Amino acid sequence: MIRQIKKLAREKGFTIFKQPFYLNIWGFRANSSVPNSFDDEMHAFMNIGTAKRAKWVYYVFRCTTDPGTFWLKNPMNPQGTAIVHPGQYPNSHSIGLHKGQYKALVQTGAMWVVRDYNRDAVLDFNSGKIVKGLYGINIHHASKNGESYTVDKWSAGCQVFKNIHDYDFFIKLAEVHRKYHGNKFTYTLVDKRMEYRSKLKTITIASVLLGLVVGGYYLISSSESESQTS
Repeated sequence: MIRQIKKLAREKGFTIFKQPFYLNIWGFRANSSVPNSFDDEMHAFMNIGTAKRAKWVYYVFRCTTDPGTFWLKNPMNPQGTAIVHPGQYPNSHSIGLHKGQYKALVQTGAMWVVRDYNRDAVLDFNSGKIVKGLYGINIHHASKNGESYTVDKWSAGCQVFKNIHDYDFFIKLAEVHRKYHGNKFTYTLVDKRMEYRSKLKTITIASVLLGLVVGGYYLISSSESESQTS
């Protein structure tokens, strides 16, 4: 998995932090626009070896990177509910308290969000207004008991863990990071739908170019054949 993530980072121009015990946090938004489900992934990985000889540990947790339908229909902000825009956000989070209640990664650096203003139950990733700022986009858990199966009120734009035990382990990793690197964390979000569309566009362009080349070769060959027979 680490090879795949390194390849993706090179393609996107993102940074993977290789310092020992530096926690890399990457969210992966599912190739789906179905709201209210924990269908996304939170990837947490770090080098527990040395700078010269890395030894990676890699964990994948179920989460949501999208707001629940309750907040889509009833946005806190009159401009619409926040949906985090894909990208890498250096020093965007710190260990703090979510709503003053429990330990979480709270937003402390500016992030881009799309404001879904339609007030319906559909996730509009591309049609809303894109703005940047501090919007309380925290990384926290849903229910404190076991697993949650629908997002509902658990996320108004936050990145939310489905399983409390996964979350507790994630916070332990964050504590390790803080011990060695201080209380600043970089969050990276990748949208699989955008990646799919980008690859599909590349394939389409390549097919068109190949068609033009083949078509051009056919025309040249036909022209040469006609010249030789006339």
